[in-house]
Amino acid sequence: MKKLLTIALVLVAASVIAVEYNYGFEDQGLPLGIYGDMNCSIVTSPVHTGTYALQCEDAQASGTPQAYVVWIKGLTDGDVVTAGFWRYDDTPGASPSCRIWGHWNDDPMDINGYAGSASGNDDYGPGLGWDYTDYVYDVVDGHTGLVIEVRTYSNPGDTVWVDDLYIDAPATAEVIFPEGDVATESGTWGQVKALY
Repeated sequence: MKKLLTIALVLVAASVIAVEYNYGFEDQGLPLGIYGDMNCSIVTSPVHTGTYALQCEDAQASGTPQAYVVWIKGLTDGDVVTAGFWRYDDTPGASPSCRIWGHWNDDPMDINGYAGSASGNDDYGPGLGWDYTDYVYDVVDGHTGLVIEVRTYSNPGDTVWVDDLYIDAPATAEVIFPEGDVATESGTWGQVKALY
C-alpha cells in the first residue's frame, strides 16, 4: 500500500507540537465534498509533482462553487492552522481563477456542516502556470472544525488545477484529505506517537 501523505513533526514553541501534512492526489482521491455546481476529476496533466492533480471545472452561471479538499477536526480556540496548495492557470488577468478559502464546520460527522466563513487568500494568482497560495487560520469563537476549499471565480466551463496540498495543524487535530480506493488517512498526535 502506498503512503498517501507525508507527516513531519515541528516544534512550534517550547511545549506546542504541530504536524505538517502533504498530500499530492497520488491515490486519485476526489474532493470530500462540493458546494455549488463544480465538476472535479483526477488528471495526469498538468501536474505540479507526481503523476496526478485535481482538475475542477466551474459549472455554475454565477457565484463561487467550492471543492472541499481538507477537513481539520478537533480544533480549540488559540489553535493555528496553515493551509496551502499549488494551483494552475495560464490566463493572466482573466478567468479562470481560484483561491484558497475556508469555512468553519463544527459538526464532526458531516463535511457539509457550516458555521460561518473562515476567510482566505485575496490573491487569484498570476495566471502564469503553477503558483503556490496559502492562508493562516486562527481558531476563535469556539470553532472545532475547519474545511479548506478550492473556490473558483470563473465562468461556466472554466477549469483550474490543484496539486500538493499542505497543512500545518496542531498535533491534537485530525486532518482528513481526499481518498481513493483506501480508507481516509488522518493524523492525530496519538497516531504519530505510535510510529515511534
